[in-house]
Amino acid sequence: MPKRTDIHKVLVIGSGPIVIGQAAEFDYAGTQACLALREEGYEVVLINSNPATIMTDTDIADKVYMEPLNLEYVARIIRHERPDAIVPGLGGQTGLNLAVQLAKKGVLKECQVEILGTSFESIEKAEDRQLFKDLCESLGEPVLPSETANSIEEGLKAAADIGYPVVLRPAFTLGGTGGGFADDEEECREMLKNALAISPAHQVLVEKSIKGYKEIEYEVMRDANDTAITICNMENLDPVGVHTGDSIVVAPSQTLTNKEYHMLRDSALKIIRALQIEGGCNVQFALDPYSFQYYLIEVNPRVSRSSALASKASGYPIARVSAKIAVGLHLDEIQLANTCAAFEPALDYVVTKIARFPFDKFSDANNTLNTQMKATGEVMSIGRTMEESLLKAVRSLETGVCHIYHKKFDDWNIDRLLTYIKTPTDDRLYAIGQLIRLGCDLNLIYNATKIDMFFLEKIKNIVEFETTVKAHCGDAQTLRDAKKMGFSDKFIGMLWDMSEADVFRLRKAENIFPIYKMIDTCASEFASYVPYFYSTYERENESIVSDKKKIVVLGSGPIRIGQGVEFDYSTVHAIWSIRDAGYEAIIINNNPETVSTDYTTSDKLYFEPLTVEDVMNVIELEKPDGVVVSLGGQTAINLAPPLDALGVPIIGTDVEAIDKSENRDSFEKIMNELGIPQPKGIAVTNIEDGVKVAQQIGYPVLVRPSFVLGGRAMEIVANEESLRHYLQNAVEIDVDQPVLVDKYIMGKELEVDAICDGKDVFIPGIMEHVERTGVHSGDSISIYPTFSVSQAVKDKIIDYTLRLGPAIGIVGLYNIQFIADSHDDVYVIEVNPRSSRTVPFLSKATGVRMADIATKVILGHSLKDQGIDEVYKTEKKRWYVKAPAFSFSKLKGMDTYLSPEMKSTGEAIGYDRSLKRALYKALQSSGLNVANYGTVLVTIADSDKAAALDLVRRFYNLGFNIEATNGTAKYLKAHGIRTRVRKKLSENGSDEILVALRQGHIAYVINTIDVSHGDSHTDGAEIRRAAVENNVSMFTSLDTVKVLLDVLEEITIGVSTIDAE
Repeated sequence: MPKRTDIHKVLVIGSGPIVIGQAAEFDYAGTQACLALREEGYEVVLINSNPATIMTDTDIADKVYMEPLNLEYVARIIRHERPDAIVPGLGGQTGLNLAVQLAKKGVLKECQVEILGTSFESIEKAEDRQLFKDLCESLGEPVLPSETANSIEEGLKAAADIGYPVVLRPAFTLGGTGGGFADDEEECREMLKNALAISPAHQVLVEKSIKGYKEIEYEVMRDANDTAITICNMENLDPVGVHTGDSIVVAPSQTLTNKEYHMLRDSALKIIRALQIEGGCNVQFALDPYSFQYYLIEVNPRVSRSSALASKASGYPIARVSAKIAVGLHLDEIQLANTCAAFEPALDYVVTKIARFPFDKFSDANNTLNTQMKATGEVMSIGRTMEESLLKAVRSLETGVCHIYHKKFDDWNIDRLLTYIKTPTDDRLYAIGQLIRLGCDLNLIYNATKIDMFFLEKIKNIVEFETTVKAHCGDAQTLRDAKKMGFSDKFIGMLWDMSEADVFRLRKAENIFPIYKMIDTCASEFASYVPYFYSTYERENESIVSDKKKIVVLGSGPIRIGQGVEFDYSTVHAIWSIRDAGYEAIIINNNPETVSTDYTTSDKLYFEPLTVEDVMNVIELEKPDGVVVSLGGQTAINLAPPLDALGVPIIGTDVEAIDKSENRDSFEKIMNELGIPQPKGIAVTNIEDGVKVAQQIGYPVLVRPSFVLGGRAMEIVANEESLRHYLQNAVEIDVDQPVLVDKYIMGKELEVDAICDGKDVFIPGIMEHVERTGVHSGDSISIYPTFSVSQAVKDKIIDYTLRLGPAIGIVGLYNIQFIADSHDDVYVIEVNPRSSRTVPFLSKATGVRMADIATKVILGHSLKDQGIDEVYKTEKKRWYVKAPAFSFSKLKGMDTYLSPEMKSTGEAIGYDRSLKRALYKALQSSGLNVANYGTVLVTIADSDKAAALDLVRRFYNLGFNIEATNGTAKYLKAHGIRTRVRKKLSENGSDEILVALRQGHIAYVINTIDVSHGDSHTDGAEIRRAAVENNVSMFTSLDTVKVLLDVLEEITIGVSTIDAE
């Protein structure tokens, strides 16, 4: 059936800010779908509140609304735009839930908006646990014995009927939020309380636990003509019990027999036909390893995280095809690179996905894995064998590991390791490697982990080959074999007591280089050329090197806190500009969730780890005219010095300039020459020096390792005791890794992103942070244009930016952070010689395509050549606010206090002609519960009491009830505010605060700590954690509270007597 001609305008709902469980894969899917719909001639209207992504670029849709993703705003946009149809399945769970609300509230019917793709009946059947169970039973498909519960009593009864252990799954939630395993009634009661509160429908599914079964996923596709195909099947290395987003996943499945493969494939196709899914769909199974018994775990009737992985693993663009199916096209009418879309992809390689966790940043968070997702991102690797694929994935992670070896386990014995691997953790793979090194029997490892013997054998092959490599130092044939298995130069160097560069030279002398194979969806059954490659040590090279001028752009690797999808935004823009300028654009990256790794984005895509070795292999083959490192975040910047040393032509900001801004001494020298002030500070290489320096400068001081991203391990310390604790525990301090000790200045924080062409500078805008210094810039609310600083401060910022760019030698983008104190003195905190996390936000707020301009500068076109002669762009009349989005509820045991260490996973935007309304929208978009009535719980440090008094009084005047712990309550009462006293948690183990938080009476918690006393960790941290677990809005900075009050006063209708003044 040809495409529909009766619809013209289509509405697409995005997935909002990035949180754990809903990350950049929806940006990739949404971008692909919007472009596919426009390709078919439809007008596309997009709603998405995430400024960090390519999807919300004005090039992607005809109209882009970056308004909060809630019923009120989306309904207003629908009434304003009057679209003919809506596509619900592309914005993750957020988009799907919103579309369901719009239908139930009658908005779609009222405005005559049709739903495209999978119908709501089908979505309901797949999402509602009970309906899904009934459907499966009617088809004779096995589902787990389970019961739905709407109260704690029902839940406990269901668990008793089914028999422990059970697993709890709240309905309509994301990334397994609030779910988990309960082994007895006590655990079950505690989890039910939380799960019922989190589910929007107050419904929880209690089901039999099948921990230890294999977890298998099928990515399937169906059109309105009932043609259904399998795109790819995937197997989780970890058995059921670990969320598939956290598990190591391989595609295609490795351990299924032919019978099992077809049994599950038939079941998946049967279920999507019965559900009448139109588009992509993900079906998850649990399979008993000892029999043919299987259970359907769930069906996602939408584009999911797994579909991004399946798209990249197979080369089949699931989101693009889903969008075309939604407008009526059939699979056999949709053309892909070399076949029609009805052709099932065949994989002649092994793909491995490993999740990237935030535990390196939050050492106090609990690193055990369960059905609640905890990963912030993932890497994917492709190899010809399981061993090669696994080792490439491990070294893509950028966690300081280059092999299945972790120094943490060096001195552990077999018993300790066996106990450790019983529970899934983020580093279990390395513990298994260590056990095999110690000669442990694989059966013992299997019994502890239930990881299939096949995978354990493969890990054993790798570990056993280490001995062979070690025994044949410098031998060319051994080197060739080790490379074929996937060993990295770095690890071979460790075994042979050589440097990584020595191993590279040895390979070069022996001509041991990989060849590149193509991913073409059909295992070369048809002649085709898809420019999507992976390396392997075989004979036939499929990557055709052209004689065009080429530029290689290094991507930013897996998404983690501090380096998110913002860097992918700059990378993609650079590729587009490089292509426009007539060069061949080549990208190297390993993140399956992003737009940059879609092979249609660049001229050539190499899906490889971002290490010196893997990048050099591509460069040896392609011999590019230049390599761009300033757009892939710190990942790419860190590769610049070793690549430069190997003679790679780095274009844009060069290694010397990077060193000038990142090396403390060179940077200070430039600052002194230019006469620009910075906070007093010195780099130290041992603990005693640190203490001495801090005494000279005066406490409080800010300490951090040099060369960091996202403020990792940054802290404000107030006395010698805390400083010693920090230097001993948080960082590995030595001559190679100095720690910076700076004077901590209290003041307003501002930042700019600017472009320098080596001579001239262009500043699109200055952003001011709401929170004062001490909160990481990525975690603070940022406003453009500035809202409270004087013109004198702005003039100084512009002057310093103009002088610093050329003095450091920046060519391209750079970011500078400033502090303005109460006397309007401006200090420079740091200069980042690269694209920063605020570039997408500032580009969208100012309308300046910063990444494009910077790329042209890198390619040699000065700002003047591009017609830019102003220094500072005229400020916009509207206000633009960027608010952070956190994923605290996903990470148990992590302290939520905002500090110089970055903690947010994503960001949202709000804009309006009124600053207060812009702030209101940004807070709503970021997922904050903005309530204008209720109770405020206040626990304030002594040093903040005076500042907090006025804020608490404003809450009181708005009609809020005030509750406080003893000291704070006494102070508030003395100043005439009615306050209810709540016992501190440390008072006789009182839990009344926790009970109040759980009952849901409290709207806001305000909790500050006194920097000079260090933190009374126990009480404050416990309250903060309880607030997060019960979804209560929590503030640890009074600056944020002030903004919230401005908003509440704006949106709350005032009441007064008739004769009031």
